[in-house]
This record gives sequence, structure tokens and C-alpha cells, in this order.
Amino acid sequence: MTEPYAEPTDAWGDPQPAYPAETAPQTAPTAVTPADAADAARLVSYGLQPKLMPARDAEYAGLLRRYREEPPFARLADAVATGLGLVVLEVSTRAGMAVTAAEDSVFAVRMGDYARRASSDTADRFLHGLAHLAVAAMAFPRPEDLADDAYIGRITVNGVDAFVRQACHRLEERAEREGDNTDPATDSPGLESGWRVYARRSSTGATKDARRLAGSTTGIIGKAAAFLADSGFLQRTGDEAGGTYRTTARYQLQVRDMAGGAAMAELLELGVVPVTDGSATLLPPPDADGLELAADAGLPFHS
Repeated sequence: MTEPYAEPTDAWGDPQPAYPAETAPQTAPTAVTPADAADAARLVSYGLQPKLMPARDAEYAGLLRRYREEPPFARLADAVATGLGLVVLEVSTRAGMAVTAAEDSVFAVRMGDYARRASSDTADRFLHGLAHLAVAAMAFPRPEDLADDAYIGRITVNGVDAFVRQACHRLEERAEREGDNTDPATDSPGLESGWRVYARRSSTGATKDARRLAGSTTGIIGKAAAFLADSGFLQRTGDEAGGTYRTTARYQLQVRDMAGGAAMAELLELGVVPVTDGSATLLPPPDADGLELAADAGLPFHS
């Protein structure tokens, strides 16, 4: 008769386990199901709808909660986003699943494509890019504004135009001090070489029926702001001063991502937007009569 199995013992110590530690049975990891993959893809699809807020969609809120509470599901959703060429900026109740497209993603909206749709003129394409840069700089003029999740920037179309024109005035002064009255070399900073293009362009150029021209600087800034609002980065709050807007959490994340760019840093370094107590103002030019700003420019304020 077979004797019952007995655990081996060590003559100098306690009984040894029946299986060596390295060969002990392991708990199998939870398998990812097709339903999990579908839920992860659905969460990413919500992230591609920037105007949709989790507070207004129960399924979206539930998937966000699952992302935060289930690490395997979070990794799966991140992998889906990566496979689509997306970068996850943040996943939170305030921003939802905030994603941005990598440069080679099919979801990427390139500034060149945007500007070409807006105009076929090379100078206009430059002005459209500068408009987006100026909106970001005015919305978040300080590093602490970008770092504060509760911060909300507010801009107006006329205010952004006044800001850029003041920046052009500063660049003109710098060029005169350095004795440079011609367009600088191609390796000079972009703003230094482009301020003349903006300064020469009409601010409004209204048509006979009082509509501003699309090619005017306020027309270009208005198109940029409308595009950002359609993309869920700004929210329109009124029609004053050419259009008033407030920033969203998604826009703050996007600007954080681009804040290290040389052009934005150069624009802020001009010192046109001094911020001390949370309010942004334009520095007055040495000769106020030498700079024409739009009437009732409606300069942006911040809170």
C-alpha cells in the first residue's frame, strides 16, 4: 500500500514546502477580453470629441472612473491611443481623456494645412500661425498660469490684435536701435523677420456692410479663435471687442505642450504682457500717438 505523502524535512530546521519557491503555482493574470478592448477604444473616441464633457455623459464618466481605478484597463486605453498616433496628455474629470495627435498621426491638424485652407497667400499663412501663437501667449502669459489647473484665461479678438501690434512696435524699436531697417537674414528669429508683415496689414478693413475682412488682422485672429472654439479649446462667451473667449482645460494642456517653443518664448520675452497680480495689460508705448490700436480694444483679463 502506498504511504501517504509527507513533506520533506530539514534535519536542522522546519519542514520544507512541497514545491520550491521558484516553481510554486502563480495566479494567472486577468485576461483582456474583447469587451475591454472595445471599452478602451470607446474611451479614446471620447477623447477625440473635445467638446464632450464627462459631466454630461454617464458612459464617458464611467469609463474615466474605470481608467483611474483599473491599471490594466488604463494601460490598454493608453496602448489604443498610442496605436492611433495619439499622445495622452491627461485623464481627469476636468479635461476628460485629453489627447493630442503626434506629428505622424492621421488625426494631426498641421498649422500649414489649416493656413492653406484659410488662404493661399504665403504672408497670410504666416499671419495665421502668429495669431495662434498670440492667442496662447495672451491666454497664459505666466508659467504659473499654465501650472495652475484652476486658472482660466480670457481673451478678446481685438485685445490679441492690440497685443501683437504692440509687439510689432517693440520689434521695430529694437530694429532701429540695432540699425537694421531691412528684413533680417533668414536665420534670424521668426518674429523679428515677420513683424513688418503684420504691422503693414490693416487691423479691420471692414467691408461696405460693416463686416471685417477675412484678410485683416482681426479677421485672421477671429478665424483662429473660432477654430479653437470648434476644437474644444476655447469657449465663446460674448461678441464684445470682436469676440470674447475663455480657455478650457484642454487648451491649457495643449499650451503646456507647446510652451517650450522658441517662438512663444520670444514673444513673451518682449515684455508686452507684464503680469503682477493676475491681470494682464499692455505696456503703453513711449509715444502713444505713434501706435494706432483698435477703438475699445477690449484687452484680455485673467482670473
